[in-house]
Amino acid sequence: MTDATPDDTRIPVILDVDTGVDDAWALMLAARSPRLDLRAVTCVSGNVGVDQVVANTAYVLDVAGAPEVPVGRGATRPLLTPPHHATEIHGPDGLGGFSRPSDRRIEKLHATDLLRRELMAAIGNGETITLVPLGPQTNIALLLRSHPEVAPGIERIVFMGGSASVGNVTALAEFNVYADPEATAIVLAAADELDIPVTMYGLDVFLDVEVGTADGARLAASHDSAAQLAGRLIEFSLGVFGGDACTIGDAGAVCAVIDPGGIGTGRYPVRVETGAGATRGQTVVDRRRWVGDAPVRSHRDGTATDVALTVDADRYRALWLSAFTG
Repeated sequence: MTDATPDDTRIPVILDVDTGVDDAWALMLAARSPRLDLRAVTCVSGNVGVDQVVANTAYVLDVAGAPEVPVGRGATRPLLTPPHHATEIHGPDGLGGFSRPSDRRIEKLHATDLLRRELMAAIGNGETITLVPLGPQTNIALLLRSHPEVAPGIERIVFMGGSASVGNVTALAEFNVYADPEATAIVLAAADELDIPVTMYGLDVFLDVEVGTADGARLAASHDSAAQLAGRLIEFSLGVFGGDACTIGDAGAVCAVIDPGGIGTGRYPVRVETGAGATRGQTVVDRRRWVGDAPVRSHRDGTATDVALTVDADRYRALWLSAFTG
């Protein structure tokens, strides 16, 4: 990723979410950033079931002051396996008990059709849109295989998922990829075939950008409804994990779109383990320079991906907080 976008140009984005706590933080940043033009949000089963994801997404966008952003309901389950949720981290409703009803109209189009509509419109207008998947990539896999004609409308895919080191659900697999490894494998393969650039914002940087007890208290005491929700979710997460700091998680991937200079990346082949056993869901990041006695000269065993390996945590913390403090 580069810093080539002028400061006065808003970056068109679509977020694909499984709205739990950190997706909510990501949505509020995307909706409020003066650098982003949030064109749509699509929902997928992940942290909670897809109907709860839709409800959470609608509520968060309402609170963030984004009434016109279309929301689409997507895949109800992974491509091949039963759903895998994370209510032990995000609470039974996915939002730490803070979700509320919304009267927002949800698009009748399936998420993949909403994505296609927005991307084809962008092509017609001579634009491109950055896709930001923050959950299992089921919707994106279905889109790229069903509608490859949208590829010219995609500037880049910046996904939160995977790891070049350790996992969280298992020793090797990160949740979003583990929840539907076939989908991530398809997205990477399709991106390679369709010449779509990909950035992986994985656990190597995901855990480093933190906010703390004082941030939560200050935001929760704000008169701004989005700041209040953000602060209460910080306090909830601190209660789940203990300690005096928690990661902003998925919101960091949105920071990486706004300010790509805040991450250090390496370009490596990435593939996903889809078999059964201890390695299922692992993102295999091939960082070798040599194979045997010859240098690695191709990306045949994976999709060439810009893998985030380092992050300026203070820079992204400040960027995220700016959505609520100006």
